Amino acid sequence: MSAIDSNAVNALNTLYTAHLAEQQRRTEHALQRGGFDALLIASGIEKFAFLDDRPYVFQPNPHFKLWVPLIRHPDSWLVIRPGHKPRLVYVQPEDYWHVPPEAPSGFWVDHFELIIVRKPDEALPYLQVPGTLAIVGEADAALGDIVPNNPPEVLNPLHYARAAKTGYELLRLREASALGAKAHLASQRAFRDGLSEAAIHNAYLDACGFAERDLPYGNIVALNEHAAVLHYQYQDQRAPAQSLSLLVDAGAHSCGYASDITRTTGNGDTTFQALIDAMEAAQLRLVDRVRAGVDYRDIHLASHRETAGVLRQLGIVKMDEEAMLAQGVTSTFLPHGIGHLLGLQVHDIGGFMAGEDGGTIAKPDGHPYLRLTRVLQPGMVVTIEPGLYFIPMLLDKLRATPAGANVDWALVKHLSAFGGVRIEDDVACREAGAPENLTRDAFAALI
Repeated sequence: MSAIDSNAVNALNTLYTAHLAEQQRRTEHALQRGGFDALLIASGIEKFAFLDDRPYVFQPNPHFKLWVPLIRHPDSWLVIRPGHKPRLVYVQPEDYWHVPPEAPSGFWVDHFELIIVRKPDEALPYLQVPGTLAIVGEADAALGDIVPNNPPEVLNPLHYARAAKTGYELLRLREASALGAKAHLASQRAFRDGLSEAAIHNAYLDACGFAERDLPYGNIVALNEHAAVLHYQYQDQRAPAQSLSLLVDAGAHSCGYASDITRTTGNGDTTFQALIDAMEAAQLRLVDRVRAGVDYRDIHLASHRETAGVLRQLGIVKMDEEAMLAQGVTSTFLPHGIGHLLGLQVHDIGGFMAGEDGGTIAKPDGHPYLRLTRVLQPGMVVTIEPGLYFIPMLLDKLRATPAGANVDWALVKHLSAFGGVRIEDDVACREAGAPENLTRDAFAALI
């Protein structure tokens, strides 16, 4: 091993050691608050299609992969107790039909009391520890008398705390951004070559080295008017006669930590490029608002002010910004929230929590799709993803209102062929000063 490799491994192990110490601290705090003695975490089980022996893609319990970098390991368990080394019951079946998990190895192994079993039910004796147990998992993970109870008095403080990422988690999120940025550049090259949505998607996969089952969420690969469908779920095999625009909303992961990146690319049309450029400038201003102590709801409301400015600047809507906001015009063009927490889950849990005891922080009136309402704190990683779309059903509603008379419908018709624009970065809130833009840093390292 080279000196550089050795230094990288040592740095990773240092971060991971601190990460585990923080998870142990949070867990002991949550157990004490809830009156429990130990936390058991099921990785989950493999699930099968109804009346079939074909399994769905396994999705591990996020509580499990918070502790161990294992994402393809059904039937395994963690046992976390105050004053004890974490116990990992690692199921490694003897199987000639499928590839079983490899023997545990790597930087993380020495941090656990490791028990290897061959069958899921062999884990049971190692889970029967003294005391009152908080058991986290889906109901179908139950083993004998070990039945998930998911006590909210334990889960609430864990979910609330998980929003703030450790140094190890930030490292993984940077790695996920680097993979995603590389793949996005490949998708843009495929677009310029005139390829279909399906072929652009394949170029993305090739660049990040993933099979489709490995993606943190289903890629959105939208050409032309498909970009106006917020969660466009198909990938046409045939390229359109002319590729006017490409919107790709796609990520990658590193040890279960996700990136979530969106880029919109035009084909040279000056009007659409002006829209992309205006949205890019607005998005960067919104990113700069990711500061400790800022209410994320205020960033969302600011995104509508930015949208109003773009609509007026480009002559799409001939109204002043305040009038657009008062009459709800911007919601026609930006009908979704500005973003969400990001981490082990693409839409990481805890975005609405009022505190360790739970509770909900309300969304702003008239903005039902916002996924994060908390005040930002250091270590939080959020997405900032403003968009401006030409969605036929929403435009029809706007046309029927008094504000519709102030819309340049000829310009809207021209831009509707491009679908719309969305630009999304993954952004980490720091203790002080400007945020860390994981996405922009990843692209900058490649260009």
